[in-house]
Amino acid sequence: MEGNIDTMPILEHITSFLIDIDGVLYSGNSPVKGAKEAIDFLEDNNYKFRFVSNSTRKCRASIAEKLHRMNFDIPTHVILTPAVVAAQWITHRKFKKAFLLSSGDVHRDFDGIVELTEPGNADVVIIGDAGDNFTYSTLTRVFRCILDNLDMIALERDRYWMGSAGLMLSAGPFVAALEFATGKKAELVGKPSKEFFRHALQDIGASPFKTAMIGDDIISDIGGAKTCGMVGILVKTGKYRENSILHSGIHPDYVIDSLAILPTMLQ
Repeated sequence: MEGNIDTMPILEHITSFLIDIDGVLYSGNSPVKGAKEAIDFLEDNNYKFRFVSNSTRKCRASIAEKLHRMNFDIPTHVILTPAVVAAQWITHRKFKKAFLLSSGDVHRDFDGIVELTEPGNADVVIIGDAGDNFTYSTLTRVFRCILDNLDMIALERDRYWMGSAGLMLSAGPFVAALEFATGKKAELVGKPSKEFFRHALQDIGASPFKTAMIGDDIISDIGGAKTCGMVGILVKTGKYRENSILHSGIHPDYVIDSLAILPTMLQ
């Protein structure tokens, strides 16, 4: 539902929120106006919430540090990323060695859980947003290992994200290429997988039917949340594009200008 906030039903039954970070709390390197005040409102009124990011370039600690520099007081333990879910997935399956195709410092979330090694020595391949590390040579090495029966974990399948210089390709196109080339499906652990949302809901002890997901991605955030029975609130910040909604076949419960609107919907 989009339009004047006065025409929107109050979210009386919602007691918990899952909130995307990049594109919702900030866009590029700038905080979204009113986002901090919205988070403060949730905290002051005893709503349960977690911050759920599909970022696969930064570890949780680095995300928390970036938010702190933008004046958000968000501790590491309330941030959930695909790397955290992947680490638990790997532990459950007792894998000892993994090849991580990514960039940045996301490798820190695997410290003490699995030994990161080269593709030929690995038990499993983990694919995140590798940026310029998505080279022909590296993708070919990974392709060969998957053909040799290594499992493939996709930290996320997002198509693109909003960087400081504009829209940037994410991991999704490269995961799709490897799936097409190998004929094998990746195990998705980030949004929009049910496993990711289930993990987040369990972490705060919330029912999906009393939880709303707030995000800027119509597929990963809204589509994934609605599949799990949650309310989907799409914000017009970050990578929001009206034509992406029209072509998605997904219908958000609400489309709002930014997170700053949320307190008005709860009063």
